[in-house]
This record gives sequence, structure tokens and C-alpha cells, in this order.
Amino acid sequence: MTSHLLPTTVVGSYPQPEWLIDRAKLTSSAPPRVRMREVWRIPEPYLETAQDDATLIAIHDMEAAGVDVITDGEIRRESYSNRFATSLAGVDIDNPGKVPGRSAGRMTVVPRIVGPVRRTRPVQVRDVEVAKRWATKPLKITLPGPFTMAMQAVDDYYKDTEALAMDLAAAVNAEVRDLFAAGADMVQLDEPWMESRPEQARAF
Repeated sequence: MTSHLLPTTVVGSYPQPEWLIDRAKLTSSAPPRVRMREVWRIPEPYLETAQDDATLIAIHDMEAAGVDVITDGEIRRESYSNRFATSLAGVDIDNPGKVPGRSAGRMTVVPRIVGPVRRTRPVQVRDVEVAKRWATKPLKITLPGPFTMAMQAVDDYYKDTEALAMDLAAAVNAEVRDLFAAGADMVQLDEPWMESRPEQARAF
């Protein structure tokens, strides 16, 4: 993949350009776990093309900086987890609930689980395909992990965190396989809520 002893990559998303997203609006509240479409400055019919353009800029900047394993910049996301999590069947984002956030005393608006969680379509395969057009270095794509997504939801269906997490894991597994098939060199699973829920994480 790379000949460097310690290959470099980025952690988290690349800053979206101001012409693409209203950063003040995005940062004025807790990171969105449902959707926050109002932060995008580009009208819906043109948004995907604009996000493609911003992805090209992010890839160019990372490669110019000498990063060994680049990403698509996570340009299309309002937060690291919401784009994938809210694309799944059984997830209601129109009637969200609240759970304690990672910060003490702060409640977070999250999706509501109302039925069997299933992945009905690829979510980030096009992200890989677009990035591979321009990337000359190995490409990493990130996905939220099943534990974190289970913690970022109000479970009105399973009433069993382990059962919910297992169905989320199946959805993640199917997506990972499709991402590699589309040309991703590496897939990273993000599980930051393991740090804030250590006892539950140990049980998992």
C-alpha cells in the first residue's frame, strides 16, 4: 500500500468549503444524528455535483500535503455517523428521540428504531467510485460502527441493545463488502461511543 514505515492518514472529516455548507449553522448545535439538510448552501438538484467538486478539492489537498492514505473527505456528511445510520430501513428520523450525549448533562437528538434494521441499498459506494476517479494514492472510507449507532438511537422496536447492534452489524458488514468491491483500499469503523459507554462496550 505504501513504503513508508509510518504511513499517514487523516482522522475525521475534511473541512467542507464555505460555499458548500453553512458552518455557523452546523456548529450552532450538537452534531446531528438525524439529518440537517438546512446547512447545505446548494439547492438539492445541484448538491451532489457540488459535493463531488468539494471531494476533488479535498483529495487534491491531501495528496499535495503528502498524506499516504487519503479519504473522500467525508464531504457529503453532516456528521460522521448520520449519513449511513439514517439510510437504513427501520430507522425513523422524522420523529426523533433523545439520549444522553457523550458530554455530561447534554441530551442528543437521535433517530428512533421503529422496525427491523436493514440495509436496503449501498450508501457510500458512489463515494468510493467518485474518489477513485481522482485519487492516485490508497483510499480509505469510514463508516460508523454498530455499537455507536446502537447508542445513538432510541430503540422502540427491539427493546434489546444486543439484538439491535447485531442487525446494525449485518448492515455495516454488507456495506463494507460493497465498499471493497467498489475499490476502497481500507475501511475504518468509527466507534467513539465505546469510550463514553465503557461498561456497555465491555459487555459487547
